[in-house]
Amino acid sequence: MAKKTKTALKELVKALEKHVEVLDDPKSTRGKRDRATARVRSAAIAYSSVLHSRTGSESPFLDIPDPGLDAQTVASLKAEKDALVAKRSSKHSS
Repeated sequence: MAKKTKTALKELVKALEKHVEVLDDPKSTRGKRDRATARVRSAAIAYSSVLHSRTGSESPFLDIPDPGLDAQTVASLKAEKDALVAKRSSKHSS
């Protein structure tokens, strides 16, 4: 995992740029697209982890729903996330 915020950001941008390149290539295979997507997710997790460890801030990606999920599932996941945030907040205030 990257130790510096700027390094994590550069890795995320690089993964995103590669992702676009792969998706724009009509010859890219499903496996190549899946690997590029996995790299973006991994870089986003690393970026969020670095931000949290350095600043204590929440992930900037928490509220981004998967476009493949239906509205009911998104609402359920959001409610679960909100409950976890509330639980964590109550622990820290105790």
